[in-house]
Amino acid sequence: MFLLSYIRRALVLLVAISVASTTYLYLYPAFHGCAFPPKQSSLASSSPSKPSLAPFRLLALGDPQLEGDSSLSRDEDATFPAIVILWRAATGELTAVNAEILRGRVLPLVAKDLWRIVKTYRKRLDLLGNDFYLAHIYRTLRWWTRPTHVTVLGDLIGSQWVTNEEFERRGSRFWHRVFKSGRRVEDEITRDAGVEILGADKAWSGRVVNVAGNHDVGYAGDMSRERIVRFERVFGKANWETRFRVDAESPKKSGEPGDNEIEAPEIRVVVLNSLNLDTPALDSVIQTETYDFLNQVITTSRPVEDKSVATILLTHLPLHKESGICVDEPFFDYHSGEYGGGLKEQNHMSFDAGKGILEGLFGMSSNSEAPGGGLGRRGIILTGHDHEGCDVYHYIPPDAGKDGGEWKARRWADASSLINDTIPGVREITVRSMMGDYGGNAGLLSAWFDPQLGRWVFEYSTCAVGVQHIWWAIHILDFITLVGLTTYCLGSIFRSPIGNSESDPAGIVRPPPNNVKANPIPAHDSRGISTSTQSAQSGDQRSSVRRTRRPNN
Repeated sequence: MFLLSYIRRALVLLVAISVASTTYLYLYPAFHGCAFPPKQSSLASSSPSKPSLAPFRLLALGDPQLEGDSSLSRDEDATFPAIVILWRAATGELTAVNAEILRGRVLPLVAKDLWRIVKTYRKRLDLLGNDFYLAHIYRTLRWWTRPTHVTVLGDLIGSQWVTNEEFERRGSRFWHRVFKSGRRVEDEITRDAGVEILGADKAWSGRVVNVAGNHDVGYAGDMSRERIVRFERVFGKANWETRFRVDAESPKKSGEPGDNEIEAPEIRVVVLNSLNLDTPALDSVIQTETYDFLNQVITTSRPVEDKSVATILLTHLPLHKESGICVDEPFFDYHSGEYGGGLKEQNHMSFDAGKGILEGLFGMSSNSEAPGGGLGRRGIILTGHDHEGCDVYHYIPPDAGKDGGEWKARRWADASSLINDTIPGVREITVRSMMGDYGGNAGLLSAWFDPQLGRWVFEYSTCAVGVQHIWWAIHILDFITLVGLTTYCLGSIFRSPIGNSESDPAGIVRPPPNNVKANPIPAHDSRGISTSTQSAQSGDQRSSVRRTRRPNN
């Protein structure tokens, strides 16, 4: 009885902890206050307007890096290879060689094969749990924050060296398990740069804009046509752009004679494969295609003086920055001459490649006499690659001069004095990885056009679920709680007393003591009167007669 009472109390505590922790896990955005930064008006008034949802809300996820067979042992490691050898030796002719094999394989069977199979299946379970952990982040944030667009900033899988079959398997896991409710951006959209009304097509919230990462297609020195083709087939095009206009109204005029039409505010999303901007490249044709795309985006942009348009650049490699600004420092490594001498690895773009993006795509210049005063186009850059994440502001120092100067980078938190209408600059956010080791992070970017300022406004926040061990611990706790409740309920049912038999507190039926005589079942006569009752009455009558009879003198 005491043991059952103890188990009951432990289950009550276990259920309470399980319910509380599971509620947190599935509502963690609410507990952390995760939400897209609200749209706010810059117009000063005594009664400020109520914040509302921004029309463009981008859920940014970085570097999921789905692992697979390259992180597992060999396929045969999930079996017992020593058993095969033992069986062949045992079923063959018993020779000295076979006997030696039998003796030499008993120890490996126990010491090696068992441990190998445990490690293999543990890793497979880890990969399965990691997929569901990543899926939980995407599913929960998409449900809670209601993004209009979603992007994954490269390194969708864990290695560019996998076979085509393994690439397809990881792609299937990506779409059918991790991003189950999402889908690839259709080729009809990525083929040509289209313009559509922002918010008109609700299907964008279910599309996943995938960026090519080094673990997907390789660095410039090992990026082949085959890798680009398979990436684009499974995840979408590597270089493309699309545009969203705020509304469908016709362009307006200022009313002054000779004024040109003012186009509707527009936001431009550019997806760029930045991994082959630097040299030497394995395939110069692929590199040329990337530069042709980048130049096409530049030449089809609105004039830099037009502040009604803004550019959101989505790419994998961060722009160049000095050591100490972010966790990853500038680093380049190259293949040996035997393997072509191409670019093998890099942490950032080169300085020249980054400068080309800042001055070409965003149209910024240190020359104040350049178009737009050198301030360039409004915009923001989102990158991946550096798993720790980083938030910086790229700018040209005020004393750079007309001949141009070197671009500098400063952490966003320390750059408030540089953000004004006299210094050209743009913000770059390297989104921290969504992998469990980095806290399951996600970025929330809001963008809206402020008519009072006459330009686009960007605000950014983050949301993290916590390391993957939290996800594992809560689900293991839920499993233990469910098993405990089931066992307790079944035990309570089977320990119930049976019939009217005497039972002890534990529900065990016991026979009556030996010194207690069982009362016979009374018989009944034809009139329904108990014979024992009749006998007792007759005996009482006889006793009464004997008591009234007096002895003779």
